[in-house]
Parts: sequence; structure tokens; C-alpha cells
Amino acid sequence: METLVKKRRKSTMFAIRGEISRKSYLSGVVLIIAVVLLFWSMMSYGNLVNRTFLPTPDQVLRQFGIQLQNPVFWQNVWISIFRVGGGFLLACLIGIPLGILAGTYRFAEAILVPPTEFIRYMPATAFIPLIMVWAGIGEWAKVLVIFLGCFFQLMLMVADNTRSVSNDLLQTSYTLGAKRWQVIEKVLIPALLPDLMNTLRLIIGWAWTYLVVAELVAASSGLGFSIMKAQRFLNTDQIFVGIIAIGLLGLLTDRTFAYCHKRFFPWLEGGR
Repeated sequence: METLVKKRRKSTMFAIRGEISRKSYLSGVVLIIAVVLLFWSMMSYGNLVNRTFLPTPDQVLRQFGIQLQNPVFWQNVWISIFRVGGGFLLACLIGIPLGILAGTYRFAEAILVPPTEFIRYMPATAFIPLIMVWAGIGEWAKVLVIFLGCFFQLMLMVADNTRSVSNDLLQTSYTLGAKRWQVIEKVLIPALLPDLMNTLRLIIGWAWTYLVVAELVAASSGLGFSIMKAQRFLNTDQIFVGIIAIGLLGLLTDRTFAYCHKRFFPWLEGGR
């Protein structure tokens, strides 16, 4: 009997989209973290890589503790949150309505999607010289870099989310007497919200990845700036602290969106 239960668990674990217990899920998370730390320890403590280039885990941990007590570190954290949040919110304010418009009307798709498809393949870094000319070197320039990194992808993904709403659902609304604007407001937008939440969760991740690029624009503060400053003096433990801090902030925002998805749309799977 025990053997049969084990076989069933194993077959479920390796089944396509098979469910596993929360304990097994968390065990996998702990295992991969342990493997990474083990490999890192072997390379650094074993002097396989010079510690100037790869600090040991305890060096990074000590430096992290030092930085947590440093007011400048917290200033860098808050200014980076402001820049990422500003660029992301600006992309949402413009990209979401345009994406819904492009996903709803074919004429809007013809106008908006082709140029967006073209521009989205241009790296945001290529626009930095133009941004410095247009917006100077202040905070607005850094927010614009993150905005450009997010906006075009967001608009296209929102358009896809809108198009994925069942056409039968919309036609049923018309049959029941709804007007065009009522269909958009009461049916289309509520139906796309779960997918939109997942899209925003992905885009906020991209916003964090553009932070270091944004803080190349004549920055004197921010986590990206602190990483670049540490790189000049080969302070690799500080580089690791900056990278880990950005990763933790990104993870926090990701988990926030995942919680909101689960909280607002409990009848749907996902949002772990």
C-alpha cells in the first residue's frame, strides 16, 4: 500500500501540470537556494575564483548588515523605488487604455500595433542620448528610461489580453440588450482584469531590470548608481549587496501582485 502511494505521488509530480503539495514546493525552493549557496561557497572559499572578483557569502552578509545601518543605502533604496514606480505607473496610465483600444477595435490595432511592434525591439539604452536632450539629466530622464522599457511591451500584452476575451461573451451581452459602451465597461474590462494583473506582474519585473540602465543617466543616487560606483573600486561585496537588494525589492513587488491576483480572483488558478 505504501509503495502504491509513493508511485502515485511520483507520477503526479512528473505529470504535465500535475499538482504537488506545498511541502514539496517549498522543499524545491530550499533545495535550489542551497545548491546555489553551495556552488558559491565552493568557488569562493576554495579560492577557485579570486575573492576580489567573487566575495564569500559571509563577506556579502556582513556588508549587507553594514549597509542596512547606513542612511545613504536607504536613500538609494527609496529613490530607486520612486524611479521604478514612476516609470511603471506612467507606462500603465498610457499603455493600458491604448492596449484596450487596440484589442477592441481593428482600426486602432492598425494604427497602434505595427509601430509599437517595430519600436519595442529597440533597446531602451539606445534612447538615452535623446532622453538627455529632451528631458535633461534630472529625475524625469530616469523615469522616462524605465517608461520606455515597459510601455511598448505593456501595450501589446494588454491588447492581447483584450483580444483573448471570448467573443461569445460579448455577443451574448449585445443579445441581452447592452449598448457598445456598456459591453466595454461592464463585460470586456472585467473579463480581462485577471490576465491584466498577470501582465502587470511581468511588466513590473521588467521595470526593475531597467533600473541600472536608467541610473546610468548622470545619476548620483540609487541602487544602480551604488552598483556602478562599487564596480569602479572593485568592491564586489557591495555590488552583490546592490544586486541582492534589487532582487529582493523585485521579489516583494512580484509577491504583492501575486497576492492581489489570488485575493481579487480566487476562482482562478495562478498567482502563487
